[in-house]
Amino acid sequence: MKILGISCSPRKKGNTVTLLEEALKGALEYGAETELFSVVGKDIRGCDGCYSCMATGECYIQDDMQSLYEKLIGADGVIFGSPIYYYGMTAQAKAIMDRTFSLNRPGKSLANKVGGVIIVAGSLGLIDALKNYYFFITVQRMLPANFVAAYGTQKRDAKKLEKGMQAAFMLGKEMVVLVNKKFEFPNEFPRNFFGFGTHTH
Repeated sequence: MKILGISCSPRKKGNTVTLLEEALKGALEYGAETELFSVVGKDIRGCDGCYSCMATGECYIQDDMQSLYEKLIGADGVIFGSPIYYYGMTAQAKAIMDRTFSLNRPGKSLANKVGGVIIVAGSLGLIDALKNYYFFITVQRMLPANFVAAYGTQKRDAKKLEKGMQAAFMLGKEMVVLVNKKFEFPNEFPRNFFGFGTHTH
C-alpha cells in the first residue's frame, strides 16, 4: 500500500510540510509505504483547456506533472496539502488539481483512491480551500478521509500545535484503514464534470 503526500507549498520546510510529514508517519506506523512530493523547484504549468486529453487520456504538456501523474496513479491514498495564499489554495495546488483532468481512463484515474486534506492558514481561507478540495475528491470518485485545518503564521508554528500534530498523525492512520476497506464506486455511475444548462440539451 502506498500513501502519497503532496505539498503544494512553495516553501521547503513550512507548516504544510510539517503536518504532511506527521500524517505520513501515521501511515507508516500502520504499515503503508509513504512518499512526500513537494512542488518546490518543480515546473508545473496550468491547464490550457485544450481538451486533447479527453481523446488521448494524456496531457500533452511536458513538465514535472508527468512524474506526479505516475505517483498519483501508483498511490492507494493521497493527502493533498496547501497553505492559504490570498484566501485560497496556492496556485500550484490549483494547477495540480486542474491537470488531473487528464486522468480519465480505467486504471489511470484517481477513482477509488482515498483522499485526505491538510490546510494551513494565517487567517481566512481554510473553509473555502477545504470545500474546493472535497468537491474535487468527490468528482474524482475518491473516498474522502478526514482533514486537518490549522492556523499558523510563522515557519515552526505547526510543531507547537499539539492537537494539530496529533490530528495529522491520525489522518495518516485513517488513510491506511480506509484503503484497506477496498471501497469501489459502481461502474454504472460514471463521474460527472458538468452542470446542466443551455450547453447540455
